[in-house]
Amino acid sequence: MSSPIAKPLALTIGDPAGIGPDITLLAFCARHRERLPPFIFLGDRLTLEDRASQLGLSLHIETVTRPIEAIELFAEALPVLSVPLPSPVRAGSPEQGAMPTVISSIDAAVEMVKSGEASAVVTNPISKSHLYKAGFKFPGHTEYLAALAEKDGQVPHPVMMLAAGILKVIPTTIHVPLKDVPGALTSELLAKTIAITDHDMRRWFGLARPRIAVSGLNPHAGEEGNLGREEVDMIRSAIVAAQHAGIDVSGPYPADTLFHAASRKRYDVAICMYHDQALIPFKTLAFEEGVNVTLGLPFVRTSPDHGTAFDIAGTGRANPTSLIEALRLADRMSAQTAPASA
Repeated sequence: MSSPIAKPLALTIGDPAGIGPDITLLAFCARHRERLPPFIFLGDRLTLEDRASQLGLSLHIETVTRPIEAIELFAEALPVLSVPLPSPVRAGSPEQGAMPTVISSIDAAVEMVKSGEASAVVTNPISKSHLYKAGFKFPGHTEYLAALAEKDGQVPHPVMMLAAGILKVIPTTIHVPLKDVPGALTSELLAKTIAITDHDMRRWFGLARPRIAVSGLNPHAGEEGNLGREEVDMIRSAIVAAQHAGIDVSGPYPADTLFHAASRKRYDVAICMYHDQALIPFKTLAFEEGVNVTLGLPFVRTSPDHGTAFDIAGTGRANPTSLIEALRLADRMSAQTAPASA
């Protein structure tokens, strides 16, 4: 049986005024020490060269025309598939004119994976506020990637997971104002999130029977309805339905006791009700090494779990650890080629 053809990871430019170029360069410089899988940068070569000079980094950057060239080149040079900017962008000074390039880089990465030329998409941080001003109609990366994955008129339901060795968490609602969370939560949404989590933990993480813990929404998981009815009227029914479908899921648990060391040993991933309920404990425990993973897509997508950090772009203070972990995780996930068992 022949070995699968090696493919690079497709790494997007992110916002070129942020730390995306910094951490890309720093990760590449650490490729031998960190044993990184080959990746190809989809963006502007001059931006990388200018940032490398600003950071005092000495490395070779090479433009390629085909992703496969990145495999052989990676040991010696950072391969770039050109997605040019209309004009130079300075570190820390975001430009609205750069936003079409940001979007084109994401589009190109997804097309590379769809065509079989790349193994996974890894995205550098974007600035949603600047994209919104440029007419971007999606809440964020996650939703846009789902739209790009549309097939036969069906858009997949994306699920955002933050992953590290110590903890994996999923917010059921993502970029929703806190006051709107109770109205956004439904049994159907939670049931779908549980099902996708179970499926993709099997498919991409190789777990035969993932253990899923679900938090409550209210303090003390509602105290049997005395501190809120969401657990009784909505959350529990989604959990029971998933259990009847054969999923190893339990809860709802009080969020304030779900993340200490003993609790974390009892599950593989925790599903929370809203953004900060999941991300505050995660970033407290795994701020540097955390990875953003999008479940529910037909391809692997990972990203650093931090933002553009315009204030430190070009200063040498950016930490590439999260991007390094995102590259590693994307490589491991894409190696899990067997579909999930039913």
